[in-house]
Amino acid sequence: MAHNNNSDLSMILPRVLIVSRRTLRKNKFVDFVGEFHLDLIVSYGAVPVIVPRVSGVHMLLESFEPIHGVLLCEGEDIDPSLYDAELSGISQEELDEIKKVHASDTAIDREKDTIELRLAKLCLERNIPYLGICRGSQVLNVACGGILYQDVEKELSKKIPEDHEGVTHINYDDYDGHRHGVKVVENTPLHHWFKDSLEESKMEIMVNSYHHQGVKRLAQRFVPMAFAPDGLIEGFYDPDAYNPEEGKFIMGLQFHPERMRHHDSDEFDYPGCPAAYKEFVKAVIAYEKRLSSSTSKPKAPKLNQELEMKRKTIVKSFSVARNMYNSGRGSPLGQEPELRIGAEFLEANTALSLQQENRLKQMGATVRNASVYKEKLKMNEERERAARFIMGKMSIGQLSDLISFYQMMQSICSEALESKIQDCRVDEEEL
Repeated sequence: MAHNNNSDLSMILPRVLIVSRRTLRKNKFVDFVGEFHLDLIVSYGAVPVIVPRVSGVHMLLESFEPIHGVLLCEGEDIDPSLYDAELSGISQEELDEIKKVHASDTAIDREKDTIELRLAKLCLERNIPYLGICRGSQVLNVACGGILYQDVEKELSKKIPEDHEGVTHINYDDYDGHRHGVKVVENTPLHHWFKDSLEESKMEIMVNSYHHQGVKRLAQRFVPMAFAPDGLIEGFYDPDAYNPEEGKFIMGLQFHPERMRHHDSDEFDYPGCPAAYKEFVKAVIAYEKRLSSSTSKPKAPKLNQELEMKRKTIVKSFSVARNMYNSGRGSPLGQEPELRIGAEFLEANTALSLQQENRLKQMGATVRNASVYKEKLKMNEERERAARFIMGKMSIGQLSDLISFYQMMQSICSEALESKIQDCRVDEEEL
């Protein structure tokens, strides 16, 4: 599909929300997002929409709709009070030492935490594609009930036997050049992306590392995709929410594949490095298409001549009733049959809502057989109360499936109605 105006693309491409990180520069706060993230999102066919880390933005997330994907990446440590950090066993003296060594990361940003956790939970509720890189993977784990190491070196090193290899997860002297090995789990997306670079005997790739925290207990819904030699989980995903072609993608990577590049070059360490972004955007595009098709209003059916005449007759009946109501007079002579058509129409159709009924009364359409309508309205109200009670007991997943089912049924019903009307039109033309 060709486009004469490049500005049209912004109306077509799906939107990926990315929350910025705040830093201090020249005595002023500056918000930023790493350019590698943005480049990859754009190159694979989506539009990055930056959500600024500004006080109060967590209350305005509806303004960023429609949301077709969320990518969360850089940032400070997540507030330990948001997960079960009391079991870490770290002394106050050790915490003070951690704050000195990792000063830029340990300055908690609660506003960013609130924004990102709300976005993560929104993705989980609606099955919106989500890619978490580094901190973003930790946000995803916490959002699903997992917990983190407050400091990998302090906590994890205590658990490693002396004969096992330790791992340096952050090296400030060789920040971008530092790598450590991870073992990739078979038959996971990570395995498929890096399969051409893996030796069957080792199943290992070398990844970058910029973190001092990490997954301590993985949330139940996730499956690990890679482990560091010290046992730290370096990647995970939800296998029940992974099918990029169908718009499903929920994943966290502790390393930064977008930054795994040769020194002074844009060439990636491995051909599989950009695959997470490619598959993520593929899911985002599929999700946007599915969302558009389910929320698009069905075309109004075209009526044949006979149905159009009936419609006009009913409209005229309501018009006569409205004029009677406005004038305060009785029924004009000869117009009783016209009024009867409108009344029969009201009686024949399903119960109106109170709002619709009041609106028709204002127009002057007399609702006959009122007791029947009241019973129908009462029955509908009871059904609604029962439905609200039942749905209140359902899980997020069940409610999401229910919405998808009814959206599908609405689409099928509209298609069937259009087909039947088309058949009627063809039959009429043949006659």
